[in-house]
Amino acid sequence: MNAPIKNADSIWRDAVKIIQSHYKNEFFNSINNIVDILFDCFTKNGRLLVFGNGGSAADAQHICGELVGRFQKERSPLDALALTTNTSVLTAWANDYDYHTVFSRQIEAYGRPGDVAWGISTSGNSGNVVQGLKKAKEIGLFTVGLLGGGGGQCIKYCDVSLVVDSKDTPRIQEIHLISYHIICALLEERIFQND
Repeated sequence: MNAPIKNADSIWRDAVKIIQSHYKNEFFNSINNIVDILFDCFTKNGRLLVFGNGGSAADAQHICGELVGRFQKERSPLDALALTTNTSVLTAWANDYDYHTVFSRQIEAYGRPGDVAWGISTSGNSGNVVQGLKKAKEIGLFTVGLLGGGGGQCIKYCDVSLVVDSKDTPRIQEIHLISYHIICALLEERIFQND
């Protein structure tokens, strides 16, 4: 039987090292800017549209679960919609037209000026996320990117982006999760501070 290439300890240490490397003001400024955009959106009765592929699709649903449900406080729901959950829309559009436009089509349907489109891509180059952010900009939505690598093509269409400086997908996903939990905590506290 072959020995594992890495052991749990080395993977853990690598993860902690990458997380610690993002502990800097620039990263926190991006988080605060995202909170500001979402605060403005929700306090003006806007909607958040979140989207990504694979694990990032799961993150989109997780974010919406925290905002529509609750994160840490009992409170009213926030209008957040994951564009990754309506299988009839996703499969009909992808089959009849193009998978690269499954998010942009939904943004056309659900998005209004002043809403926020939040794209998630560990590479920053997911074609349908790029197209979704591009369409959102065209129709007057604010755009947020939760990205990896150097931000890829997505960064061109983001008003605010939080870029994890890594090409290691699991580590990017872990920092994304920590980041959107921080965003949810700060946003919930700010919007519902008097509740």
